[in-house]
Amino acid sequence: MEEKLKQTNINIVKVVLFGPESSGKTTLSKLLARHYNTVWVPEYARDYLQNKWNNERKTCENSDMIPIAEGQMKLENELAQKADKILICDTDLLETKVYSEAFYGGFVHPDLQNAALQNTYDLYLLTYIDAPWKKDDLRDRPEQRKEMFDAFENALKKHHRPYILLKGEKKERLEIAIREIDKILKSRSDLHRFLGK
Repeated sequence: MEEKLKQTNINIVKVVLFGPESSGKTTLSKLLARHYNTVWVPEYARDYLQNKWNNERKTCENSDMIPIAEGQMKLENELAQKADKILICDTDLLETKVYSEAFYGGFVHPDLQNAALQNTYDLYLLTYIDAPWKKDDLRDRPEQRKEMFDAFENALKKHHRPYILLKGEKKERLEIAIREIDKILKSRSDLHRFLGK
């Protein structure tokens, strides 16, 4: 696998916010990181594509997928070193893969495909599209929100990723996410006690 797309092996719980644009992922990432007193990994594509738009007035192209994926993994691997027991990720390479399939006729670069399927996480928090749409320079498919949501959920099912669906208000989503993450932290702690670590 392309080395720049490889996940560093660190013994922490990794949680991914997953879903279509403008579905509340970043807001929830920040709230969860604050709750667990840890760091969160921003979505690298946001800054990358905003800079491209500001400087060239161009939107995302197929050739951007690998630089975005490499930037995302670099950020994740750096911040994983600073995390306390848990790392909150505002996206992952499986999400980048879904976007590549949706925007480029099903095409996914083989290196991105391999990395997206080999990198692992403890839990995916799939954000539903009941959060209000917020327009910006980059978001461009408000009329296809359901179609995109289905693509994200189908990817989780197809690749057997552990996930829960988050709907409703911010407070409700946060409470459900915390409850599920706490279960993982408890089972990890119980296992360590059992093994005498």
